[in-house]
Amino acid sequence: MTTTSLREAGRFAELLRNELGAAVVSTDARMIRRVSSDWARLSPILMEKIPPGRFLADVAVRPTDPDQIPALLALAYEYDVPVTPRGAGTGNYGQATPFSGGVLLDLRGLDQVVAVEDGQVRTQPGARLTMVDRAVRAADADLWMFPSTKGSSLGGFIGGGSAGTGTIEHGTTSDGWVHELRIAPCDGSGTTFTVAGDDAMAYIHAYGVTGVITEVTVQTAPAREWVAFYAVFDTYAAAVEVHRALPDLPILPRLASADEPPLVANLPAPVDLDPDRVSLRIILEPSTVAEVSRLVRAAGGSVVAVLEDYGQTDRLSTMSYNHPIFFLQQSGYPCFHLEVGGLPLWDDPDAVRSVYPNSRIHLELGNRGPIGMLVADYESEERVLAGFAELESLGIGIHSPHQWNVDRHVEQVLATVPRTDPKGLLNPGKLNV
Repeated sequence: MTTTSLREAGRFAELLRNELGAAVVSTDARMIRRVSSDWARLSPILMEKIPPGRFLADVAVRPTDPDQIPALLALAYEYDVPVTPRGAGTGNYGQATPFSGGVLLDLRGLDQVVAVEDGQVRTQPGARLTMVDRAVRAADADLWMFPSTKGSSLGGFIGGGSAGTGTIEHGTTSDGWVHELRIAPCDGSGTTFTVAGDDAMAYIHAYGVTGVITEVTVQTAPAREWVAFYAVFDTYAAAVEVHRALPDLPILPRLASADEPPLVANLPAPVDLDPDRVSLRIILEPSTVAEVSRLVRAAGGSVVAVLEDYGQTDRLSTMSYNHPIFFLQQSGYPCFHLEVGGLPLWDDPDAVRSVYPNSRIHLELGNRGPIGMLVADYESEERVLAGFAELESLGIGIHSPHQWNVDRHVEQVLATVPRTDPKGLLNPGKLNV
């Protein structure tokens, strides 16, 4: 707690219980430790700086009614108590770490899908994307996108994520997917307001520093059938030959992931993947399977399987983006990764790999070309940082998963915070000013 009048967590917790109800407030030490960290452990740099248990909240609140959020923030404003919002805790950058203690606002209790209608779905912020997708598919629609961890919450994905399954066609969370957000500010008002269109940008990938999302409305698309397609190749170049042809398909894939050995050996695939060959995994609309199969054979590859069950496409998604790095680390391999993008991932991969010792590429397809993860042996933070300029000189764009600062829509965020969080109580330490 930063306040001098309520230094003891128990006193503020009692105020919260009186205002919100005892059932949603906890000072249990084990539970607070669990919710005071996220999957920053994926970064060896963050594990050195913010290991689980180093920064802990004083009290955890899990609302069951959206109206409890503005009530909580009004109390926090009155007593100068920091509040760190948290979704399902699947973020990888330490966004949900309560650097200043105070309240950990656990939004998982607000998990209702409110409505699916008119090409949109409206939910509470803690609704997991697995549940949202089921509701949307039952209404004969598709979510535009979802992260590789489909158990993430929709509010958390918007507040801290950016891309995933569906990105090839629809871009990122900032590319028109978000129709409307209801926001609770920490300004003492105890109210909420609605933002839409460009006005929503200050709240997307902002880690909650501009306000807490209490309701989300995102776009949907007409439902399609999807299949999980697996192929293997002797070389990375052969896999790239197919990967770079996928944007020319009449119906775009939902996902297209490729991995080099040794990443392949640890993938939890439902089919046999040769650990010594490059794996290409695609979520395809069924009418495009024949053409992609032809492309695979023309490049010298082999089609391993085409799995028609929709659940298998979810399983394929769990091997996308940074998940292969997680599986590699689980095998005991000490590595780090960078989020990268740019044509050299297709055109000059040897130059990209040369920046760090023993590098491998996990490849994805974005709506503007190749993106993915560069995976390499971990030595030190200094060695990781030293490679940034060299990668950028090759034409590679970088997003570092080894820092916790808000790094998108920063101008909009900085312009919004004085109005919605004038005391700087929302997720302090995440906005570099």
